[in-house]
Amino acid sequence: MERRTITPRPAWQQTVEEQGLIYPLTRYPDGSLRPYWDESAYYTFTLPEIEALEEVVEELHRMCLAAADHIVTQERFADLGITDPRVARTVAESWHRRAELPSVYGRFDLRYDGTGPAKLLEYNADTPTSLVEAASPQWFWMEDRFPGADQWNSLHERLIDAWRKQAALLPPGSPLYFAYSSADELGEDLMTVAYLKETAEQAGLDTDWISMEEIGWDRLSGRFVDNRLRFIRSIFKLYPWEWLTTDRFAGHVLDTLDNGGGTGTTLWIEPAWKMLLSNKALLAVLWELHPGHPNLLPAYLDGPRDLPAKGWVAKPLLGREGAGVTIHEPGTDPVLRDEPCCYQQLAPLPDFDGNRVVLGAWVVENESAGLGIRESSGLITDEYARFLPHVIL
Repeated sequence: MERRTITPRPAWQQTVEEQGLIYPLTRYPDGSLRPYWDESAYYTFTLPEIEALEEVVEELHRMCLAAADHIVTQERFADLGITDPRVARTVAESWHRRAELPSVYGRFDLRYDGTGPAKLLEYNADTPTSLVEAASPQWFWMEDRFPGADQWNSLHERLIDAWRKQAALLPPGSPLYFAYSSADELGEDLMTVAYLKETAEQAGLDTDWISMEEIGWDRLSGRFVDNRLRFIRSIFKLYPWEWLTTDRFAGHVLDTLDNGGGTGTTLWIEPAWKMLLSNKALLAVLWELHPGHPNLLPAYLDGPRDLPAKGWVAKPLLGREGAGVTIHEPGTDPVLRDEPCCYQQLAPLPDFDGNRVVLGAWVVENESAGLGIRESSGLITDEYARFLPHVIL
């Protein structure tokens, strides 16, 4: 694994925007615009490195599924902050009937520097983004700059295959809706949904799209409807389950949920059991079930325990883009946060030429499918991180 600098392509911004990445720049607090898509550098890997990482990702995914089963069978929902018995029952039923529910993709965030074992930082299995740039613009970048090379990137083909295989699980006679939030000013949610909609269409599915804010509730029929009053029978959403189950329409969602078997009204993708994998408590459950595993970091829910000697990170159970994460250096006195957190051993992101790097490894239908790399200036990968392409040499 190496970081190499390179001259960006002429008109690179227009190029990636035409490929679907309409948010190539990030606005910083001082008002300046700087590249989010950053092709002034790239990362190289050897084929054995990538093959080893693929094996790690698929093993981690299997371990996560086993941990989800453990949480359900041992009824440990409270450890995840799921205290509403109705929501817990919904998640448990979704897990038991998961073979009847479409589930498409997820993204592991890994610490890796090319020398030691990759370490799991978290799993984004419900509403992962940075998909567009990982699937398309970086592939076309490679074809432009390194024709004939390869990349850990079969995302597009695997997504089409996933939709094709899972089409039989979708209710017949109505389109599969793709929902995004119109409150997202950058357009990342919109373009992620648009890209997934495109792969579903290429798989032969009938699709439509709608914003979450446009979804209506028909009191007479007791169903969710679109802006033309058509029943929404199945829908893919970039809207976290913890919001779906707590906002003002939560009761309607649970009342009309198709949780497998076609017994409800609306089938939501990703399914409710993905709440088990997108919660930072999963990290502590994994460590409990697999203590000492080379790809895991020690993690606990009741406090830092033995972590102060090496330092630790406190992560809110449902935080996103580094929000609420605090870093505690080695020797710091153990401190409990007021909110429920996962306390994970500090594993500083590797430093490549002053840039802190995290690998985003994608899973589609239980198989590793691609890689996206983000760089940040600090130890926390936040909304100011940059996306860099990679190539296998």
